Amino acid sequence: MRLAPDGSEVRITLPAWAESNEAIAFAHARSSWLEGQLARLPQRAVPEPGGEIRYRGEMLRLEWQARAPRSPVIEGATLQVGGPQAGLEGRLRRWLEAEALRHCEGDMHDYCHAAGLDPVPVGLTRAQRRWGSCSDKRRIRINWRLIQAPDFVRRSVVAHEVAHLVHFDHSPAFHGLLERIYEHDITAADRWLKDHGRGLYAAFG
Repeated sequence: MRLAPDGSEVRITLPAWAESNEAIAFAHARSSWLEGQLARLPQRAVPEPGGEIRYRGEMLRLEWQARAPRSPVIEGATLQVGGPQAGLEGRLRRWLEAEALRHCEGDMHDYCHAAGLDPVPVGLTRAQRRWGSCSDKRRIRINWRLIQAPDFVRRSVVAHEVAHLVHFDHSPAFHGLLERIYEHDITAADRWLKDHGRGLYAAFG
């Protein structure tokens, strides 16, 4: 049984021979665990002037001035942005999504080169349950919220999906390729997402 990172869904995986009523009974038996998990979900935090925003594993202080340029600019440990305050959250989301696409495309080129593949298009997703996907061998999709995570975490997801371009499964061959092309500890990246991934849903709804 798994809870979606944003708490919107509980997913139970059963053997093919199991019946649906067994899943319901299992969920009821784990209600205390589920309540605990829901209690640990991060509270919604709307970005506002003077607050903080996550970017590539760091917290940037948000500095807003109406007359400043609308496009966010990083200055040291601050993120400076202007324009009407009413549209601030939308501008920040669009900026983060653009940054996510830019970095994920760079990651994809790195790993496709390492795997001996031609580059493929990268798309962003706002999925509530998955960090990345590879529905066929011509395109990968990455959750834009990973731009908030440390680089090694985002890159692990991109490397994972690039490995799926060769092995559309989780076979030993897939894991062997992933270990060959990914430059960090994949276990550490997976652990970071397990421990902190829900926090990436705290901002921007």
